[in-house]
Amino acid sequence: MGFVRWTEQRNFEAVLDMMTVGTLDVKPLITHRYKIDDATKAYELLDDSSALGILLEYPVQEDSLLRTPIVQLDSSYTNSFAPSDIVVGFIGAGNYASRTLIPAFKDTGVQLDTLVTSGGISGVYHGNKAGFRIAATELDELWNSSKINTVVIVTRHDAHAAQVQSALESGYNVFVEKPLALRLDELDAINSTFQRMNESRSDSLRLMVGFNRRYAPHVVKMKSLLENKREPKTIVITVNAGAIPVDHWTQDHDVGGGRIVGEGCHFIDLMRFLIGHPITEHQAMMIGSVPSNDVLNDKVSINLSFADGSFGTIHYLANGGKSFPKERIEVFCGESVLQMDNYRILRGYDWPGFKKMKLMKQNKGQIACTKAFVEAIKSGKPSPIPYEEVMESSRVSIEVAESLRLR
Repeated sequence: MGFVRWTEQRNFEAVLDMMTVGTLDVKPLITHRYKIDDATKAYELLDDSSALGILLEYPVQEDSLLRTPIVQLDSSYTNSFAPSDIVVGFIGAGNYASRTLIPAFKDTGVQLDTLVTSGGISGVYHGNKAGFRIAATELDELWNSSKINTVVIVTRHDAHAAQVQSALESGYNVFVEKPLALRLDELDAINSTFQRMNESRSDSLRLMVGFNRRYAPHVVKMKSLLENKREPKTIVITVNAGAIPVDHWTQDHDVGGGRIVGEGCHFIDLMRFLIGHPITEHQAMMIGSVPSNDVLNDKVSINLSFADGSFGTIHYLANGGKSFPKERIEVFCGESVLQMDNYRILRGYDWPGFKKMKLMKQNKGQIACTKAFVEAIKSGKPSPIPYEEVMESSRVSIEVAESLRLR
């Protein structure tokens, strides 16, 4: 603990703990008290040097009154759907959900039905903005719906596995942001539920993880160029991930799973996609332990071997500089090289018929990934990322992270 950084978050938690047990008594600091209805008078005192601690008092209410489980947002919303309509429920409205996934799904023309969030205010705000019918704070509104047939899960990582299973048991297609699960037993439970639910169905449920890198224009181009190369390939993926504080929830093994499970899975899946053959072996190593390193398992090198004789290395590094590209992919094959930087430019070196592909702005494939999932449902086709590959990439990611924790 002596080497763990004392952050603002830890300081805040320590103060609250001291106040809870009475070690820190702030009552002598309170100079004024106001009912919440008189809050404007309290704010007027902020310029008064005699005001030290101003306490706003709220009326005591039952918890059930403070949490409204359902809010009707759009009274004009249709209650009748054709069998082919895709009616979507969302779990989560954080930054990535509200800025990227909700708009992406809306643009595909699906019916946005129910938005479930832990805080009712964010649900109502983003629900109204995107055109959802209902904002709710309880998941039962999704599982008991007679209209919804597809669920999008964009919550904290530790909630994914249980929510995926509940969605599958409700008979819904599932799009879940990575990772699919944090532990191997969770992955096995999802697999059992998926297989059981599909045994008695004429149309299989679709389980899609948001591995959007597969759909980035440069990666699609790389894949098409590699189709003509039959010999084994060597791939180097360098991820200049940047540091995240040690007390951030993504670093917590039980909540975020750590950065390899939470984010490194993207690149394990990406390499699996480019090679096009199963992973047969994996090895990983991480930076050595010294006092200046709060976290070790975000500075990692992962080696993957494939069934066709290909191999690749993923350098996932949180100790690089911001001016260096965040993501770089290099493919060596048949005396030729492909190099992609930051989803902006792809170059071919001694690659017959290809020199360069450049985009005006970065495109990591989020919109195309969403569209592919929706189109699969509309057309009655299987999930665009084969189920076996979703499970394979997820399992290898967890196994890699666990092997690092054992060191």
